[in-house]
Amino acid sequence: MSSSIFANVPKGPAIEVFALTQAFKDDDNTKKVNLSVGAYRTEEGQPWVLPVVRKTEVGIAQDESINHEYLPVTGLETFTRAATELVLGADSNAIKEKRAFGVQTISGTGAIRVAADFLHRQLKRSTVYYSNPTWENHHKIFVDSGFTNLHSYRYWDQNNRQLDLEGMLADLEQAPAESVIILHACAHNPTGMDPTHEQWKEIANLMERKKLFPLFDSAYQGFASGDPDLDAWAIRYFVDRGFELFVCQSFAKNFGLYCERAGNLTVVQQSSATRDMIHSQLTLIIRANYSNPPAYGVRIVSKVLNTPELRKEWMECIKNMSSRIRQMRKLLRDNLVALGTPGNWDHIVNQIGMFSYTGLDQNQVNVLIKTYHIYLLKTGRINMCGLNTSNVDYVAKAIHAAVTSTPAVDNKL
Repeated sequence: MSSSIFANVPKGPAIEVFALTQAFKDDDNTKKVNLSVGAYRTEEGQPWVLPVVRKTEVGIAQDESINHEYLPVTGLETFTRAATELVLGADSNAIKEKRAFGVQTISGTGAIRVAADFLHRQLKRSTVYYSNPTWENHHKIFVDSGFTNLHSYRYWDQNNRQLDLEGMLADLEQAPAESVIILHACAHNPTGMDPTHEQWKEIANLMERKKLFPLFDSAYQGFASGDPDLDAWAIRYFVDRGFELFVCQSFAKNFGLYCERAGNLTVVQQSSATRDMIHSQLTLIIRANYSNPPAYGVRIVSKVLNTPELRKEWMECIKNMSSRIRQMRKLLRDNLVALGTPGNWDHIVNQIGMFSYTGLDQNQVNVLIKTYHIYLLKTGRINMCGLNTSNVDYVAKAIHAAVTSTPAVDNKL
């Protein structure tokens, strides 16, 4: 028998965050801590189904008017309308003038892929810039969509552990007109460091002058600060400035709907006259990729956002999540300072959202994983949600030992 046609397919590299999660699961050490995967955890270290989501699920399950027919190709209209209003504001002129609309996608990842496909096929864009560092999937999505000129712009100042605005602006100054610029709407992944409002204005000034196209990745609206309006400030500012842009929205974090893949691509145009043409082409892209989006997660989001009492409960949930994260930031920073850990750790509390770019190098990360069973990305990014009052002291002491190269044994910590 001849050899398999698949015999020469090379094995792809492991996806780091999922490999770390599996290693954590396989680890039988009682002090192990998972700071890698981007998902919220309770004070007890457990996944959390938002109470308002659970309540809404029950209501949907009992609603006999709901069936399992296909959704329209571009999704559930009550969801896409509510998602677009959430990110742009219900009083947005772009919405009132019918210059903005949304299409449902397979979470934020799907929104970025649909956006990239449209930009490349319909607008013939081939150049994209993303922050250094950024979410690792940005590069792969745009490569697979046909973009051939991929660049990074400076963002994180490792020495001072803050935003490198000067470097960012200098790099964007070199971008050719019509380049696509990926911007994190809030709670930058992986650094957790966002521009101030004044810095956003400088970025917008440059992008307007250079005729650069903003693509906002909005994965944490409401989850970052507890206030959806505050977290959408940059997007709304760009819209008010008159930019045409895309916003890629995920409801994984702020609704805890990780596996349900509820997402939305919001499109903002100069005129409502182009709406039908853009919508038709997005429809064809989605049709060829996955034909129809799933209904379950977006029905939950739609019901919550469109029902005042449920929306109020959701607001309380995101405030609770963001407050717990801020508490963990303070505890970790305070513990490191109390230990006298070399360096300035104020960046931990100056950052926002789920992630912190700790500034730890790869050797220090290896020490944390191998010696202390604390799992984090090789870049030093940690998920603050993996911390709680039971393990933050242990994590701080382990970081101190890794930074100072002080040998220590688990039971001494």
